[in-house]
Amino acid sequence: MIPLSAFTVFLGCVSALAAPASQPVTSLSDALVSKVKTNMKQIATHSWEIGTALEALTEFEWPSLSVFGGSLPPPVKLHSGEAADVIQWATQIVKAKDPNALPLIDGDGAVGDPASIGTAVLLTNWTRTDRSDHEFSTAAGHQLKYLLDVAPRTSDGAISHRADQVQLWADFVYMAPPFIAYYGALKGGSGGLSLLKIAYKQCKLYRQYLRDSSGLWKHIVLGIGQDHNHWATGNAWAAAGMLRVLEAIHHSKLASQMKNEQTDLKSWINEIVSASWNHQHSNGTLYNYIDQSTSFADSSSTALLASVTYRMATLTGDNSHIPAANKAYNLIKSSVDSNGWLRNTVDPETFNTPSKPGEHSPEGQAFVILLQSAYRDYHQALASRK
Repeated sequence: MIPLSAFTVFLGCVSALAAPASQPVTSLSDALVSKVKTNMKQIATHSWEIGTALEALTEFEWPSLSVFGGSLPPPVKLHSGEAADVIQWATQIVKAKDPNALPLIDGDGAVGDPASIGTAVLLTNWTRTDRSDHEFSTAAGHQLKYLLDVAPRTSDGAISHRADQVQLWADFVYMAPPFIAYYGALKGGSGGLSLLKIAYKQCKLYRQYLRDSSGLWKHIVLGIGQDHNHWATGNAWAAAGMLRVLEAIHHSKLASQMKNEQTDLKSWINEIVSASWNHQHSNGTLYNYIDQSTSFADSSSTALLASVTYRMATLTGDNSHIPAANKAYNLIKSSVDSNGWLRNTVDPETFNTPSKPGEHSPEGQAFVILLQSAYRDYHQALASRK
């Protein structure tokens, strides 16, 4: 695991590709990040919370195995203990899976959420020591089949986020398309290319339904119980999900066949990042409903969007949004208490109220880990460009 304290820096103009001058930023301590991670693992119980936690562990502890690390597919053989926590958790999910159900886990009525665990299951299958064991590939294949062949859709092919009605949520873009894209990157060939294109198309369709003239995305459209507000976490989910699809394509052996799609994804991610930071408050936070002055500060979405911002700067060399990310990072650092709990979060199940006193957001804990991973990798990239 990479130590984080080595990346304590003062941000300035260190090269032509360096971040614009902005306020000083020092890293969260290794000890505090460890507490955040421990808390995350303790309280993640719903499907999307587990999937996000697994992704956070992969990016933070095993960066070379994430879509932001090395080329895809990853190595078939891992070093002793490598990704052990991710593999153990994914194995527990598969072993507990209902044999009569296609999804990996109960999704509380959501189509997309169980698929968020799929990337870790695919990694577990790819690196398994017993090559005759097909349990993980079967489970991942069933999850894919559910998304592509069973789940309800719009007439033009957007997979519904809900099982009981056709309804599109911005959250879906982080849950299902990255799994489909990772499946394609590992599969390779014409079949893999088809899956990568499906992941891209889902992002494209969701953008067509949810984005409005502001550049921000509405939270929920179609069906009963819509939310046309610009929910900050929904926008962050969408940007982060498209980024994972982009990087799965970029690091796959099929990248040269999807240049236009990569250009689109970069543009769509930047739309959300730019539009969101336009509403950043002076202390670095985003409001729960980004563009509503009567809303409340939300550290969860602020953390996830900042992670996307650092990742995009690492990928493209465009640091224009780094000052906003730095302000957000400092805000998050001040929002994590001494016990490793992220404070000032939205309640992830109501969407429109703060977390109650004494309650914590599992996804918010994961977003801190995702942010720290992106922050670390950004500064590694900066150092390499000197």
